Amino acid sequence: MAKLGKRTKAAREKIDAKALYGVDEAIKIVKENAKAKFDETIEMAINLGVDPRHADQMVRGVVTLPKGTGKTLRVAVFARDAKAEEAKAAGADVVGAEDLMESVQGGNIDFDRVIATPDMMPIVGRLGKVLGPKGLMPNPKLGTVTPNVTEAIEAAKGGQIEFRVEKAGIIHAGVGKASFSEADLKENVMAFVGALNKAKPSGAKGKYMERASISSTMGPGVKLELESLSSES
Repeated sequence: MAKLGKRTKAAREKIDAKALYGVDEAIKIVKENAKAKFDETIEMAINLGVDPRHADQMVRGVVTLPKGTGKTLRVAVFARDAKAEEAKAAGADVVGAEDLMESVQGGNIDFDRVIATPDMMPIVGRLGKVLGPKGLMPNPKLGTVTPNVTEAIEAAKGGQIEFRVEKAGIIHAGVGKASFSEADLKENVMAFVGALNKAKPSGAKGKYMERASISSTMGPGVKLELESLSSES
């Protein structure tokens, strides 16, 4: 087991590992412990009472964080002709068709989101084994296969994040940066939790949200009191 650095050890000693903290206090603690030399990402991990191996228990979706992600997203768009020009005008970082497919097949994946016009899906479909495992495959349900490329690019650049439950029933998401104010982080956290609740699948039985924690990139996790994440609180 790796030895903990002095800073990490000191931060962990301040947090009661067994205690559950309200969302306001948890955000305050996480911000105070984000002392790295870079602007750490604030991340949430939520354990859901689902088994994603069953199609009716799959949880995935998109949500626009009201205060943005604090990260500049690079967007690739598969489009031709007028739609390709529209994508460039809307601020896409990479635009192409067969040429972009070949570039991706060659291992050039210098983007965080992929958008495609519907007519490009036969080409994009060939990249399933490359883009799929990275969570980059465009999907009509997530609004990333669309003729409205301008709208999709603006959403991606404007704080929209995708979420998808992992095999163990856990969802991870970045909800901002340590430099954000506590109020802005809370607004993003509540928007993300709200989107998760809306995405509750038909096959989910029993308790949906089982456990939740929040942390910064380098800081320790702080366990959250689930009641403090309800919109009524």
